[in-house]
This record gives sequence, structure tokens and C-alpha cells, in this order.
Amino acid sequence: MSGQDTVQDIDTTTPARWWHALPDGRIQCDLCPRDCKLHEGQRGLCFVRQRVGDEMVLTTYGRSSGFCIDPIEKKPLHHFLPGSSVFSFGTAGCNLACKFCQNWDISKSREMDRLQDAASPQRIAEAARDSGAASVAFTYNDPVIFAEYAMDTADACHALGIKTVAVTAGYIHAEPRRVFFDRMDAANVDLKAFTDEFYVRQTGSHLAPVLDTLQHIRHDTQCWLEITTLLIPGLNDSTPELESMTRWIFDNLGPDVPLHFSAFHPDYKMGDIPATPAATLTRARQIALASGLRHVYTGNVHDAEGGTTFCPGCATPLIQRDWHAVMHYGIDPQGGCPHCGTRIAGHFAPKLERSFGRRRIPVRVAPR
Repeated sequence: MSGQDTVQDIDTTTPARWWHALPDGRIQCDLCPRDCKLHEGQRGLCFVRQRVGDEMVLTTYGRSSGFCIDPIEKKPLHHFLPGSSVFSFGTAGCNLACKFCQNWDISKSREMDRLQDAASPQRIAEAARDSGAASVAFTYNDPVIFAEYAMDTADACHALGIKTVAVTAGYIHAEPRRVFFDRMDAANVDLKAFTDEFYVRQTGSHLAPVLDTLQHIRHDTQCWLEITTLLIPGLNDSTPELESMTRWIFDNLGPDVPLHFSAFHPDYKMGDIPATPAATLTRARQIALASGLRHVYTGNVHDAEGGTTFCPGCATPLIQRDWHAVMHYGIDPQGGCPHCGTRIAGHFAPKLERSFGRRRIPVRVAPR
């Protein structure tokens, strides 16, 4: 930890926003639709928001489960600074209870010793700048539950010209949603399925608040939006459900919001369900394209066509990818197709100097 902020240097139990006192003496958390009601000492389902005395505190402020430099395509974001690197970190806990969680060792952690690295928002921003990363991602677990830490870090990043990215399930109430996403330059939201039954049985939550979050980001903020759906065989991959979901996206968010279908692998409490066949991803992509969506991708598989950004005007392949590596970058300096001039929705650099590639580099916060 030499040269780093330490837990002793940072107030890791900071006052939380978005709660109110109840007539029966409990306090209610107003951050997400769980509305956890707490007696003294109790924590919410997320585990990181706790009642201490007559207030609520965030217990993980300034504490991380680790820092890595990733390709932005890993988030996944395909229309936000493609080929760039992103300084990534998370904390512990989660406000959902997904039985298929792919990061369960972090998001389901109830052990504070998982949080091995300590860093203030300013140190994270400086470390990202020094690493050459174009952005900082709040990821690995849901940043909604450490919103105060993420927002302070976003402010510090913006002061240094660093963009910010939220990778989230979007399960958040309207007021914190407004403040949180106003601080974000891009977001990838997990749309886990398109039935409330799936959300209730498999995640312990509800679909409607997630749809509200998607519409808010798309229509009421400057935050760039992409969506990911993890396809789980037999649970959320039927053709009728995918048709309903992609038509809803087209009707309510528009044709230009990129949609990523990713492959499930057996994990956490779903070790008995087989991995998603590549053919399922291809079928889902075709359904989405038929619904009118212009940018639909497949993930966690080698799929040249499913990883390529095509011009919606002339169908020219403009950005070709292999997994998380950009192999060809053909966007013109104005962010359009050099062949027909069609503007490609997203945020693109005038040119790609080099792709960060598939690397994932664990880092420690740089010394002062």
C-alpha cells in the first residue's frame, strides 16, 4: 500500500443521501425501489448502506475491490470511444439478487476484506489520467449502491478531462437517478429480461424501474446509452420475448441505441444451466435487426459479423472487432461513414491511433 491512500486516510463511512425517517422509528433508504427499512445497525440488502444512529451511511466510500485497465469494449460499449482504455473499479455488494451473477464473488460479498484497495476520488482521477485511460468505469458491482463515491469520483475525473462510465442494472429511484446519470458520460444498462416474472424470480426485483431508467437516460440526459442482455437458455431467450423487447427498445428509445446480446456461462446459483449456444445469439441479433434496431452486437463469443459496426446507410463495415479488440476503424473524422456520409450514433475519436486490445491490466493506484 506504499504511496497509496489508506483506509485511515479516507472516511470510509460517509453520510448517505436519499433516506428519510419513518413514524415507527425506522429509517427508509430511498436510493432504489427496494425501499429498505432499517433499525439501528441494520444494513440494506445491498449490504453497503447502513443505519448508524439516526442516519444512513455508505460504508464503502473510498474502498475498492481492485483497479484494472480494460478495453472499453469489455463494458461493453461499442459506440463510445472505441479502441480506448478505461480505468475500471468497483466496491462490494449489490441491490439485486441475481442467481446467475457473473461477478458474484464481488457483488455478493459480505466481507469487507474483499475491499483491498483504498483511494479517494481525486487519486482515482489522477491514476486514470496517468495511465492514459480515456475514461473511468464504475463496474464489477453496481455503482448505484455506491452512488456518492461514484459521483464524487466523476466530478474529480471531469476536472481532469476524464470521461465516466456506469455499468449498471439501472435499479434506482427517480431522484437519485437524475443526479447520478447527470454525472455520467456513458452507461451500459443490463436489461436482464423482458418479463417481470423473470425479474422477480431470478433477480428479486422488478422490470418497470429498469425501463424507466432506460427512458430517462435516453431522453433526459446527455449520457450515451448502450444496453446488454445476457441470454440464459430457457429463461429469457424465447423468440416472442426477444421480439417484444426489441420492439419496445425501437418504440421507446429509438433505433440507434446499441444492443448487446451476451452469452451466459454456468455460474453462482445456475451451475446446472448450459452455456448459451452461439446460434441463440445470432437468432437474437436477427430478431433485433428485424425490429428496426441499427446496431446489434453479440458478446462473449468470436463472431466477426456480430462484433462489427455497420453503416446503417450503405451497410459498409466501419468498425471490425475480434472479441474486445478493434481490428479495423473506418469512422471518418466527423463521426460518419466515409462512403455515404451517414452519421453514426455515438462518441468517436477523429481517428484511432491504436486499439488497446484484449488486455486487462490490474493496477494499484499510483503514488503521489
